[in-house]
Amino acid sequence: MRNYKIAFCLPVLLLVLPRASYGQSLGDVARQQRQKQQARDPKATPKVVTNDEIPESPDASSSSSDDTGAGPESSAPAASSTGKKTADQWKTEIEARKARIAALQNHVDKLNDSVHLVEANRYYNGVQYNQYQLKKQQEAQRLQKQLDSEKKALGDAQESARKAGFGSAVYDPN
Repeated sequence: MRNYKIAFCLPVLLLVLPRASYGQSLGDVARQQRQKQQARDPKATPKVVTNDEIPESPDASSSSSDDTGAGPESSAPAASSTGKKTADQWKTEIEARKARIAALQNHVDKLNDSVHLVEANRYYNGVQYNQYQLKKQQEAQRLQKQLDSEKKALGDAQESARKAGFGSAVYDPN
């Protein structure tokens, strides 16, 4: 009878003892590790870079970072202050502006297409997701304003070239 009790109690003890030693949940362990890491280096939060933040070409990065307040008008008068521009100078400037406009338009379109708001109560992180989407929307609006000012500057440059007596091959190169 005694062997029967030992044979019954031994497997039960083997099942109960490991569970008692692993009383901490995985979430508690992860939280403790995160707290330790933040205590060591509180300012070292990793920067997450998404595809939306990476420019596709060098022109796109220079045009999207050109929002210092100087505006696109500051680049046009630089050559005209030295005298009259030649047809090649006008054509080069206008083509460069058209390329910047195309890159900006492409970036704005992709950004607008990537915005997808969700019902906040339907997902556990719906509020944070929507906040990120709203930031993307605001960035698209900022870029749209920059695009509009770039289009206006292009129109001004084309009008100046036309008034300087150059033909449509100069002020409207395709």
